[in-house]
Amino acid sequence: MKSTQFPMRSLRLMALCLPLLFLFPGCQDKSNFDRSLGTVSGFAELVAAGVKQMALSGVMTKSEMDLFLPLAEKEAEAYNVSIYRERDLIITDLFPEDVAEGKEVLLIYQGHTKDAYLQLKRDKAELIANDKYEGEARREISRRFGRLLSYTPSKINSLLAGNTDFRVMSDFGITATNVFLYYKDLARATKFYSETLGMKLLAEYDNASIIGITPTSLLILVDEAKGMHSANEPKSVALAFLTNQLADWYTYVQEQNIPIKYTYKPKEGGPHDGFVAIDPEGYLLEFEVFKQHKENEKFIPALAKSEDIATTVNFNGKNLAINAAITWLYYQDVLGMQGFYENTLGLKLVADQGWTKIYQGSANGFVGLVDERRGMNQYSDEKAVNVSFLLDDLDGWFDYVKAAEPFELRSTEMGVGPEGMYRAFVGYDPEKYFMEFDKFYEHADNVRLLEFMDK
Repeated sequence: MKSTQFPMRSLRLMALCLPLLFLFPGCQDKSNFDRSLGTVSGFAELVAAGVKQMALSGVMTKSEMDLFLPLAEKEAEAYNVSIYRERDLIITDLFPEDVAEGKEVLLIYQGHTKDAYLQLKRDKAELIANDKYEGEARREISRRFGRLLSYTPSKINSLLAGNTDFRVMSDFGITATNVFLYYKDLARATKFYSETLGMKLLAEYDNASIIGITPTSLLILVDEAKGMHSANEPKSVALAFLTNQLADWYTYVQEQNIPIKYTYKPKEGGPHDGFVAIDPEGYLLEFEVFKQHKENEKFIPALAKSEDIATTVNFNGKNLAINAAITWLYYQDVLGMQGFYENTLGLKLVADQGWTKIYQGSANGFVGLVDERRGMNQYSDEKAVNVSFLLDDLDGWFDYVKAAEPFELRSTEMGVGPEGMYRAFVGYDPEKYFMEFDKFYEHADNVRLLEFMDK
């Protein structure tokens, strides 16, 4: 007859369960006990593996913890991690204030993480003593606690939003990324993008043309005489078109006598290949493909969901296509801007190349932050570009920005286009890029635009 064997983990839990029959009435069916001890065991394994810096057990009364602690310590010892009995868990805006009121909790950690936690408690106490525990200083205490728990920035943002009035831009629904470029000859620029590169011309206003790259990434060409910037300002931006037909695009661009700044030199085993062309007034256009590589392990799955959007360019019997776009921006302090994009705009980091960081704004619209010391362009106070996002709840985001002041606004009034065809407002990021937030409405001039975005 075949024998029945229990896993060692189950046998250990059964043995440990016996002393706690009266502490945990549900221990007979192991549900409550397994949940408490299993939580410690699971988190201990994650801490040991380096997945988490620190983890928390469930909260317990003092008498419960007296009996539970020796068992938790055995679990921690099995994974070579440490346990700290915390009788006064730090209160932050990540969790309700009474989450551990009158209760105790265990910190599960390795190395000096407990010291970092205790320092966080001291720093909070000092802020309170000096009447400075408010606003950004208070949020930073929460963020530090979240980072100790190895929460992602988006998870921290979500917890803050659940317990306070804090919000990020992504809470208001991003429908598309967008970028405004400024031209002396708008008609020529429009013809270049819509005819030479074969992208969709979605709308023409008296001051601008809207080009569709993908349904969630747009390009707006602006007549400098009627826009916010001069075409003579430094072009501290590059626009990348992601494609699976890189070699064909390169041959086509050469045949069209479009100037090439960097030639196509595919590299085996590299994270990406590409080439850089120059548009009619000097903006850099990067045609690029990202490959399976450790830098791109989060990026490739995002790109895999992006369908090819065919242009009207027919090359060797097939239409050339683009599947996503990246707006590259050039900063002096990339790490500082990383905090802005994660904690103010709420975008998710999908690729980290060290000196560049790529964030997903929409389904196939991305923003790349570049260290200007290593990029194709340099930082400049003045820039002939607006970085833009189209939002579902534009009014909600505008009201929040006015009240919370996460960045400076160019005007405290919402801008409205002719006949209400669009509404927008503009602010400044920490390194002086114009950040524009837009929404387009039903109008005869917006029919093609809204149909394209609704695909």
